[in-house]
Amino acid sequence: MIIECGHFLLILALAVSLYQAVVPLIGWFCGDIIAMRSARFTAIMVFALVALSYAALTYAYVISDFSVMNVAQNSHSEKPLFFKITGVWGNHEGSMLLWVLILTFFSALVAVFGKNLPLNLAALVLVCQSFIAGAFLAFILFTSNPFARLLPPALQGRDLNPVLQDVGLALHPPMLYLGYVGFSVCFSFAIAALLCGRVDAAFGRWVRPWALLSWFCLTWGITAGSYWAYYELGWGGYWFWDPVENASLMPWLSGTALLHSALVLEKRSALKIWTVLLAIITFSFSLLGTFLVRSGILTSVHSFATDPARGLAILAILGFFIGCALLLFAFRAPAIKNSGLFRPVSRESALILNNLFLMAAAATVLAGTLYPLLVESLTGEKISVGAPFFNLTIGALFLPLLLIVPFGPLLGWKRGDIAAAAERLWLAFAAAIAAFALTLYLDHGKAVLAAAGIGLAFWAIFGALTDLISKSGGWKTPLSARARRLKNLPAAFWGTAFAHMGLGVSLFGIIAVAGFEQEYIGNLAPGQAVDLAGNKVVFDGYKSENRDNFQENRLYFTIKHQGKILGQVTASRRFFPSQNAQTTETGLFNRGFSQYYIAPGDYNKDGSAVLHIWWKPNVLCIWLGGLLMMTGAVLSLADRRRQRGAPAGKKVKPAAGANLPERVAREA
Repeated sequence: MIIECGHFLLILALAVSLYQAVVPLIGWFCGDIIAMRSARFTAIMVFALVALSYAALTYAYVISDFSVMNVAQNSHSEKPLFFKITGVWGNHEGSMLLWVLILTFFSALVAVFGKNLPLNLAALVLVCQSFIAGAFLAFILFTSNPFARLLPPALQGRDLNPVLQDVGLALHPPMLYLGYVGFSVCFSFAIAALLCGRVDAAFGRWVRPWALLSWFCLTWGITAGSYWAYYELGWGGYWFWDPVENASLMPWLSGTALLHSALVLEKRSALKIWTVLLAIITFSFSLLGTFLVRSGILTSVHSFATDPARGLAILAILGFFIGCALLLFAFRAPAIKNSGLFRPVSRESALILNNLFLMAAAATVLAGTLYPLLVESLTGEKISVGAPFFNLTIGALFLPLLLIVPFGPLLGWKRGDIAAAAERLWLAFAAAIAAFALTLYLDHGKAVLAAAGIGLAFWAIFGALTDLISKSGGWKTPLSARARRLKNLPAAFWGTAFAHMGLGVSLFGIIAVAGFEQEYIGNLAPGQAVDLAGNKVVFDGYKSENRDNFQENRLYFTIKHQGKILGQVTASRRFFPSQNAQTTETGLFNRGFSQYYIAPGDYNKDGSAVLHIWWKPNVLCIWLGGLLMMTGAVLSLADRRRQRGAPAGKKVKPAAGANLPERVAREA
């Protein structure tokens, strides 16, 4: 009965979302305040209905109701409760329901926290959100029903993909979806602004918090997913340029550009057309990611669906929303006039360069991801575009980007002094040269490119510190005065510094691993050891154990330095009888920000095991940089909560329905 209630609640949510899409839109055309106000209440109602429906599906997983096809195909009665709950979104149907739940959650947030928005704008934002929600609710109900019954019920479930039965799954997909779907609010604001004819500094101020929140969640999702793949899949890497990984990177790159562009719009009323276009493109990339994961055209640990009909349905949704948005943009953009003028050397210009490099990188990733799919669909020939292409092209684009990043915050709005900015960056320049020289010295002059990369990382890190030093009054200011000024700085300044610093820290980790990691592949019997990075890795032996829903062979290792024990490591191989599948659980031993990484392979008849062991210097800096960037986003969001009001801006010629009666204007 609960399952049928969950299904009915989903149908009801579709009906209410269609009401939310149509009635407030008619109210906007007719100037009906009551109809427009209804958008807020219905947005909250749709979220409540979808949340209850999602709870019903979760209940089916918890009690192992194998009369539900989705549960029978993706769960198991002996699976731990935690993985039963996280397994709800470990499949196509459940993940789509989570996608819609998050979409309606953001709509409810707009309804609750957007009460200071003009009534007509808020109504249009919620109308756009409801159209998206309605499309995906219909997609779920007609092609991907998670509540479909299985008759007769299965005696036991097939279990979840063993690779996905990991704690990392609890954070990675939900945070990634929060990032993907959060950009729908920016998209809806862009559509509403085009319809209302209002694209000004206030638009930048309204959009930027939602972009920040979405960017924070997407950064969290990518960072968590990268670390999960690093320790769970056992191949020793953190980014494979998998098409589905690329699908998350593209909205992150364009979302980063949107954040900077919205800042220019908010501060200087410039880049109006470009900011609106970026809001449309960023969510378009999110929809593209949804299509790639759920269309069945990709084979990946990240992808779920294998039914081409579902792929065509998502492609139709993607084409409809992107096509309509770009068509509206083409009609309305010529009426939008930029009012913020600035010199070629200014903070605005630096941010424009930032946007150009970021969007060029996004376009490169898009081309490299879709080109093999297009070739295969047209010729039947399978080709791959792998790491060499992406590393070379993205590296070439990020090199100038990282060089100009420290200059941006030091340049003034409208007109900047690049010589003065360069003079203040002497500390960053000195740190970069010192890091370059020290790396060459320690490596005996062999790794010139790696040393240059580490120097570039220190340039970005100390460039962010230079900005804080400059805002504190500089070196000549007394220490107590500097500390007081830093304490009183708005949180957004700290947010910028942390985000830019995080970029440099991640780059440092990437270069350190790429240039200086050490590797061993071979057979070791219990009691044997291998020398790696100045220490001994001793294979102590292994032991077999039976766990809840798998069998595990544990391998034990000891790390020694000159006979002294530094620590012990455990790795394992797991066998899941329900799916006849094996997984590798890597062993990790930290030495500062560096790691020993042990991936066990097959066993030999003589009792030895095939082992793959890496020494990865400063690898944890890759994810530490992600944490710093997330901290920067949180600080920027905290600062925006203290801001009041929004600047009034000039309106372009309004669209049909935008001329509201006087009583509506007063409400707005």
